[in-house]
Order: sequence, then structure tokens, then C-alpha cells
Amino acid sequence: MPSQDHPSTFPLLPLRRGVLLPGTTLSVPIGRKRSVALVESLHVGDRLGVVVQRDPATEEPVLADVHMVGTYARVEKISRGRDGRSFRLVLEGLERFELQAIEQSDPYWFGRGDPAPDRDGGEEARVLAEEIRTHLRRAVGNQHPTLSEIVESCREPGLFADRVVSALDVERDREVQILLTLDVAARLRLTAEIIAEAKARWELKQKIGSEVRRELEKDQRKHLLRQQLRAIQKELGEGGDAEDALAKLEERLDAAELPEEAREVADRELARLRSIGQNSPESHVIRTYLEWVADLPWNKRAELTGDIDAVARKLDEDHYGLEKVKQRILEHLAVLRLSGSNKGPILCLAGPPGVGKTSLGQSIADATGRPFIRVSLGGVRDESEIRGHRRTYVGALPGRLVNALRKVKVKNPVVLLDEVDKLGQGWMGSPEAALLEVLDPEQNKTFTDHYLELPFDLSEVLFIATVNSLEPLSAPLRDRMEIIQLSGYTPQEKRQIARRHLVPKHLHEHALDEDALTIDDELLDVIIRDYTREAGVRQLGREITKLCRTLALEVVRGTGSKEPRLKVDLDALRKSLGKPRFFNEVAERSSVPGVATGLAYTPVGGDILFIETSRSKGKGGLQITGQLGEVMQESAKAALSYVRSQAERLGIDPADFEGHDVHIHVPAGAVPKDGPSAGVTMFTALASLLSGRRVRPDTAMTGECSLRGRVLPVGGIKEKVMAAHRAGIERVILPAHNQRDVDDIPEDTRAAVELIFVSDMMQALDAALEPAPDATLGVEAEVSGSGRWSSDVA
Repeated sequence: MPSQDHPSTFPLLPLRRGVLLPGTTLSVPIGRKRSVALVESLHVGDRLGVVVQRDPATEEPVLADVHMVGTYARVEKISRGRDGRSFRLVLEGLERFELQAIEQSDPYWFGRGDPAPDRDGGEEARVLAEEIRTHLRRAVGNQHPTLSEIVESCREPGLFADRVVSALDVERDREVQILLTLDVAARLRLTAEIIAEAKARWELKQKIGSEVRRELEKDQRKHLLRQQLRAIQKELGEGGDAEDALAKLEERLDAAELPEEAREVADRELARLRSIGQNSPESHVIRTYLEWVADLPWNKRAELTGDIDAVARKLDEDHYGLEKVKQRILEHLAVLRLSGSNKGPILCLAGPPGVGKTSLGQSIADATGRPFIRVSLGGVRDESEIRGHRRTYVGALPGRLVNALRKVKVKNPVVLLDEVDKLGQGWMGSPEAALLEVLDPEQNKTFTDHYLELPFDLSEVLFIATVNSLEPLSAPLRDRMEIIQLSGYTPQEKRQIARRHLVPKHLHEHALDEDALTIDDELLDVIIRDYTREAGVRQLGREITKLCRTLALEVVRGTGSKEPRLKVDLDALRKSLGKPRFFNEVAERSSVPGVATGLAYTPVGGDILFIETSRSKGKGGLQITGQLGEVMQESAKAALSYVRSQAERLGIDPADFEGHDVHIHVPAGAVPKDGPSAGVTMFTALASLLSGRRVRPDTAMTGECSLRGRVLPVGGIKEKVMAAHRAGIERVILPAHNQRDVDDIPEDTRAAVELIFVSDMMQALDAALEPAPDATLGVEAEVSGSGRWSSDVA
């Protein structure tokens, strides 16, 4: 039955935060509309019920939103907030009650409930209370006056547990558990657990506080000693500006956030510098070393942009074409983002000059928010250029990588290692070998420069290497990098690059208006075809520069303004660029028997070459000229042997071989040539010479050939076919095994060039040679895979 002191219905105050336990007081801020209405109706000494909300975020709690056990409370104090609209209420907890219902909620909450007295724990509760009391006396002593007062004055076990938990700084959920526990023995056991947790937290806090105080005292002591040292030196007339400079250097080292090992070395060197004085020759060496250590970005990072779509847009804006290359770069960055790893991938952009390798690195840096720095390695022959010089040498400095990181001031930039394939090797060691550690994501976390002799973390650097050819690279170095091949541009792509990038860029560089130069697509094609023959667009940019210079001259000679316009026609083109440098020499060179057009792969892209043959009276000898390597010379000998073995099938009199010498020549004799891919071309040229049948002028070929006449696969198919397309060739004979490489060829090139796949030399001859005036080859072999290769072939 409800007591007279605690009626069955009473004003109700739901608490968002805090828990009011019997025997304790609680200061409660009041701000909700209904709670303010309740407080305005109360006076000091009035009684009400207090319950705890399950979720503090609930604005309008109902019965299900509060705990069912609450506390009768007496109002001790009411104070109004500074804003005049809020209150603060001080309440004293009396005893527990069990809430049955919320009778009304306007203008404030009104609840109905009955008292919930403690369930006496008997002897067990008294023993537990005494044990807790004894433990608190030993653990707390006089350090916590409130707890000490509770231990000595409170004798009722249930109330003792409530007051102890309220005095401790415990979580809200633990206080709610105490409030809901009516069994006194269970409440005391829960109190013992809470005391143990609070003790562990207190000890940990004391330990951390002690360590922090010790470090602060250590730093303060150092600072005080330094101040005293400066004062002493000032009195003695020593130190002065030099000591101030040393203090500033120490401040820079403190701000650099050095790792523990680096900090120890820096402190040791600082101590040496102070001990040897400023006049010692070694002081300059030590000071320079410490300045390098202080300037490196040991713990400074650029804030990265994780938006892959933004990276893709930036790559598309800066580079036309190169779709597969851009896709692979985006895949690398996506994996880096998903993994959450700081390790940057090691990319290697391999391709001919002028295709945009360096500018791709700049675009990646701009799109990801990383600083960009280029490290040129072309012609570097000293291993110390990479790893630095040891400090024992006069004028020693760190290597190029550490120097680059010092310039960008962050440890996660984009570092472009340009022209890695041009590294030399001298008597001072191999710089390529020094790159093995730099470009290994598993090892470069502890890269050690010889000058610093400290491990520096390079794993967050995004390294991008560029090469024109992979041939000069050692196998271990290639194995450490993700190779991304960049091939030459097609004429259509060059036209778009000129239109979108080169023309606007060079007009801006020459201080001309955007519409000052008008050139249509047909004339752009003339420039691309007759004035440039390259895989990239560097020479194309130079030719456009000449047009801009012509226009700039007209501006200066004329009004001096930017009004003149240049509409380029064929005459203006010839006047500005001069005579065409290239012409279609395929038809001219292939107009007689014995000349065949081959395809070659070079570090700067694909190219065409001609195999010329002739015969003269002699004794059946073979002469080879054109500065050919051993492999090409062997291919020439094998070609002659094959033609002799197939003389009857080719309609050749075997007696001709005994009375004639054969001469094989490859023009451009000043250029060394080697490789097996000219085998098919040599076979075809000899067959054409000895059979009297011309090679089709619109046809080029590539492939290695065996002594039995089998056509074997070769590399560089994409570059070779694109070179044939640039030279105006319409048909290309390829080994059948290279059919898998067709997907790499740009679609517009595949549509313009007929690709013929052969597996046997007789098939190649059928496709390459024109019909004889009075006879055909003895073998009626249908060319395997002949016909135009459509873009829908898988």
C-alpha cells in the first residue's frame, strides 16, 4: 500500500542523463517544455517521482520509453537559468518506486506507482557490505573525503551500495543497473564489481598521468637548462648568434616529429656540435646533416582525394585516347583506396617518345591531390646519385630521392623516375641495382640513404617510372614494377590531340588569340602524313609551332595588334613548313622483283624497312650488307636455303644458283638492325628475285621463319601494324599465332588495314607475290585467315 508520504499518483520527471539513487542528491538541468511546466509548479520541499529514459534522444517519452523503477525525490533547490527559460533543479533521492502508468502528459507528466522497498539480503548482505567497507578503507584512505564519510557513517547495506556507486565516476548504464536491483545482496555484489572497475581505471589514469608529468618535467628541465646555459654564455661573452642558430635548429628538429631512432641520432649529433664548438671544421658537416634531417617530411602527408571519377575526368581532360592505359591506372588507384594501405603501386609507363608518359604522371598527381616531382635518371652512372654519398667524403649530399622528398615536403608524393632505361653503369657502381630497394614495396619502408644512415619510409610514395624500351632493364627491376605499355597514336588520334590540345597550347604560348589560326582536318592530316612520321606527337607540336611563329611574324609586321588571322591552306602550309619530308616510297621500291617491305619494332615505335636483293654472275655465293646483326644474317642464310629447297615449286631453275651470286641489302646502312622478325620478308624478297614475280606494293609483312618454311610468331604486332598504316600500306601479312594480338590494335587501324594470317611460307608467298605473267606457283594454297579483319572478332 502506498504510504502517506508517497501518494500513489505524483508529478513525474523523466531524466535524459544522470541517475538519482536513494540517499543521494542530483543537480538536473531542465529545458523541455513539459519539464519546465513541472518545475514552475514546484516549491522547495515538494515531492515528485524521477525515472530514467532508456534513450536520451527521445523528446516525448511514453511508458515504454522509461525504466519501470524510479526514485521518489524531494526538491532541495530551484534556480532559473541565465536565458530566463530554463531551470536547474537540485533533488534528494528518498526511496525506490515501481511505475505502473503515466496518467497524463499535459501540462507535464503525472505518474502512478507504488513504493518498491529493498529485499533484505540478511546475513549475506551484511557480510558483503562489511567486506566492501574494509576494502574501501584500505584503497581510498583519506584521498576521497566523500567515500570516506560514506564508509564510516552509512550502516544500512542497501543505502550503503546506492551512495557508494553514486560517489564513484561510473557509466550511466551501471548506475541504472544499481537502481533496478531491488535485492540488497545482488546490489552489493554489483557494487563490488563497479568498485573493481573504477579502481582499474583510476590506476591506469594515475600511470598515464605520471608518465605525462615525467615527460613534461623532462622537457621543462631541458628548456630551463638551455636558458641557463645561454645566460652563462652571454655573461662570458660566448655563444651569441651561433647559439641562437643552434637553438633554432633544435626547434626545427622538435617540430619535425622524428621517429625514435632518428631522434636519438639527432640528439647525439646536437651534443657533439655543442661540445666541439663553432670553430671546429667538423661543425659545418654536422650542422648540414642536422638541417637535412630536420627538413625531411618524416610524418607529413598530403591530403589525398579518393574520388576515382575525378581522377578519370582529369585523365580524359589531359589525354585523348590511351583508354586501356587510363583504365589500368584507375584500377591501381581503386585497389589502393579499397585496401586502405599506404603502400603506393610501382607503375612503369613504357612507350615511344612523345606519347604522354611524363604528363600522365602529372595528371595522376593533380587528380589525387599529391605533389608531383620529376627525377631525371637519364645518363646517371653513379650509384651514389640514388643512395647518396657517405659523410666521410667532402661535399657529401643525399641521393636524388631524398632531395626530391625534401623539396615536396610530404612523404606521399608522386615521384616520376624519368628515363629509367637510360641509366648507365660506371666504375662507381650500378644505379639500376640501387633502384631495386627503392622500387620494392616490401623493402622501401626502410630505405636507407648513405648520407643520412637512417631508415626512411618510402612505401607511401607513388612511384611512376618511364622507359622507351624494356630491353635495357634487368629482370629483377622489371619484376618489381607494373608495366603499362603505351603505343603510338593513330592518325585520327593525332588529329584530335592537335585540335584539342596542341593548337590551343601553342597559340597561348605565342600570345595569340584562340581563333587566330584556322586549320581544317584535311590539312592536319597532311602535316601528320607528310611532315611527321612518329609514334607520339612531339614533332607534330613543333610543326604547329612553326605555323604559330609565321602568324606571330605577320602580327609584328602588320599593325602590331592581334587582329591578323591565318587560315591555313596548302600553299600557306608549304610556305611555313617547307617541302614535305616523307613520301610513300613503298610503291617505288617494290616496283621490281626482289624488293619486299618488312615491319620492324624500335624503341620509338614501329617502322617499315625494305629488303632488297639482286643477283649477278658468280659462283653461288651470298653477300649481306646493311649493318645486320647475327640473327638477321642467319635469317638471310636460312631464307636462301629454303628457296633452293623449294626451287621446283617456285618455278626456279636449280642451275641458276650455281652460276649466280645473291646480294641481300637492307637500306639505312648506318642504323644497326637485328632480330628474327625479318625472316618472312627475306624469304619473300629472295623468292621474288629468283622467280621474277614482284611483291605487291600495298603489302608489308613480319614474322620469323624456320628452315622448313614454318612462320613463327613475333612481338610488337600493334606497333608494326600502326607503322604500316602510317606508311600507307593496305595489307599486312602476320604469323597465324599472332592472331591473339589483334585486340591490341586500335579499331580504326584494324578497319583500314587488311590483316592476313599465315602459318607456312607458301601461304605467305601466295599472299605477297603478284601472279606471274605466264604461270602461277606450283602450290594452290589458300591463305589462312586472309581477308579484312573485322572489329567484331574476339
